[in-house]
Amino acid sequence: MERQPLGRTSHIRAGRSRGTPPHSVGYATGGATALDSPVQYLKGVGPRRAEAFERLGVRTARDLLWHLPRRYEDRRRFSPIRLLSHGAAALVSGRVTGASTERRRGLVITRVLLVDDSGSAHLTWYNQPYMEKRFPVGTHLVAYGKVERRFGAVQILNPECEVVTGNDLAGMGRIVPIYPLTEGLSQQVVRNVLFGLMELTARVPDSLPASVRERCALVSLPVALRDIHFPETWEACEAARRRLVFEELFRVQLRLAARKVAAVSHPGIAFRVGEEILAEIGEMLPFELTPAQARVLEEIRADMQEPRPMHRLLQGDVGSGKTAVAAAVALAAVRNGYQAALMAPTEILAEQHFLNLERLFRPRGIVVDLLTGSGGEKDRDAVRARLRTGETGLVVGTHALIQEDVSFARLGLVIVDEQHRFGVLQRQSLWEKGHSATVPDLLVMTATPIPRTLALTLYGDLDLSVIDQLPPGRQPITTQWFPATDRDLVFEFLRDQLREGRQAYYVCPLIEESDQLYAEAAVAKAEMLRQVFPERRIGLLHGRMKTAERAATMEAFRAGEIDLLTATTVIEVGVDVPNATVMVIEDADRFGLAQLHQLRGRVGRGTHRSFCLLITDPRSNPDAPGLGDSQGLSDGQRRMKVMVETTDGFQIAEEDLKIRGPGEVYGTRQHGFDAVGQLRIANVLRDARELEEARAVAQEIIKADPELQHPEHAGLRSALAEADRASAAVVVG
Repeated sequence: MERQPLGRTSHIRAGRSRGTPPHSVGYATGGATALDSPVQYLKGVGPRRAEAFERLGVRTARDLLWHLPRRYEDRRRFSPIRLLSHGAAALVSGRVTGASTERRRGLVITRVLLVDDSGSAHLTWYNQPYMEKRFPVGTHLVAYGKVERRFGAVQILNPECEVVTGNDLAGMGRIVPIYPLTEGLSQQVVRNVLFGLMELTARVPDSLPASVRERCALVSLPVALRDIHFPETWEACEAARRRLVFEELFRVQLRLAARKVAAVSHPGIAFRVGEEILAEIGEMLPFELTPAQARVLEEIRADMQEPRPMHRLLQGDVGSGKTAVAAAVALAAVRNGYQAALMAPTEILAEQHFLNLERLFRPRGIVVDLLTGSGGEKDRDAVRARLRTGETGLVVGTHALIQEDVSFARLGLVIVDEQHRFGVLQRQSLWEKGHSATVPDLLVMTATPIPRTLALTLYGDLDLSVIDQLPPGRQPITTQWFPATDRDLVFEFLRDQLREGRQAYYVCPLIEESDQLYAEAAVAKAEMLRQVFPERRIGLLHGRMKTAERAATMEAFRAGEIDLLTATTVIEVGVDVPNATVMVIEDADRFGLAQLHQLRGRVGRGTHRSFCLLITDPRSNPDAPGLGDSQGLSDGQRRMKVMVETTDGFQIAEEDLKIRGPGEVYGTRQHGFDAVGQLRIANVLRDARELEEARAVAQEIIKADPELQHPEHAGLRSALAEADRASAAVVVG
């Protein structure tokens, strides 16, 4: 094809027709065969680039179509070279009239002279001498990059360039996609390969029913895929984004709606929770329930009295009193002649729950047992035997509860604490221990505040109850942030607090995912603190200690026999010592916001003012300039800033989402997101409207057609079945 004659740059228009793509697809373009062909055989890829695409999770043409841009650059307006501004990014078009390469101070500098009707500019690259041969004299070139003007001369540094050989440009003269990359791939390569795939978008099956697209004003999937990669206008780009966002969230909600319908279709237990049981709950608890706790208990009571299984999520901030509600619910189940099981993610939390619940239940003649991976086999056998005979009314445990050798005489209630640490399959394994014609009620609890939109996404198969009120008397917690160079100030403050009779926690730095190294760090830190505070009683707590040793240490701390408890994050949940008023966290910027908030919640439980002191790397100095806003901060610095500014768990959860994203914060894989594909484009905070809309539509469809047997739903049924297979492969792997 002949090169275009050089004229004024306006002849390249953003609104041109799609035309023939610059590269043909390197295999037959017939339906699914083309979509599922290896990416290696696409024009411009080959074996080496295919390996790079593999690192991005792209193996087939279909995968590549779903490799979505992370942002866009508007390159629709060409600028005359004469009018270019220093420091701006600009798009220019012209002819190459010369080139040169020189060496200076160890650098190889290549310059290509580009000329248009208004002037000339040097396109400049460092250590890329091959550019001189790539763009010979006479080449019609379009270039985009940062402009530098010095003493009247114009240069464009490290520009992205395309040779004009037709009317179609994948990366110039339009709104240009910017993709996630890896070593061995450039933006230009990815764009050109994708541009050659655009004709295949018409062959991508659209599983979203036409009635849903019409109702929600959504474009078709082929149009969305075309316009998400190469939009002609911002309006087309937004319409494509909205369609893909809706479909992602819709599939999640469809799965959750189907799961909920399937769960409640089983026969449940209609518990009788009358005034007599409510009165006993009041007698058992050593304090009066807050209005929020009472409201939530009434919601759970109404569920338990229904002849269908309860599936409810109990959400409350640190210290809001979820355990008291769980105790009340467990008592109701036991008084109806059933057993209750509470599963916790760690042994120390299970031990704390056991000690607290045994103090409440034993005076009422109810046997409470503890089952974890620790302890002697003889003791575990005895607990399992009591569960089988029904002698145990309430059992507290860890993952040990879902082992095959654990069975119940009459399991009626399952409580799962810190739900975000368990997968759906683990939750279901305990729930299925009922072994009777009816299935148990299920109550899952989390102290990690979750924004409503994320709760609907992760736990849409559960009804939601929220304890949004702290018990009276809880003290506000003052949070301060120190560089490690100011650790002596922290020690002085600790010394003052201990002198006043208070107690404190000192949490060790998070080294890496190694229990042994983490424990060794705690031992070393405890020894250092004994030297700093020789007159104080220093305790040590970590996950590799034996159960009895951990329990004895916590009991000594609770009894005031330990002044300063050095610990790993095993104290994150379940520890309640009212006299502990100081929480010191080393290397705090290496912890997540949710974990920091949980650790901070260990103090502020008594009548004294409490403090959380965050120690970070000196390079994260809280007094450094620019910390007045979140611009230019590292993720660790942003987390510290949030912790200092608020103790509101829901606000912290939203900020954590903004910093890390929902997949990182809450482990979406374990919640079944793999079954519908990871969220590639949806954001549960930004896309709340689409989430609510998708949820409403999904629930209506499942209610009317639970098995998706209607012909219009065939595509949905196939898509979810394929996702099930993929999810099963992940679980097996």
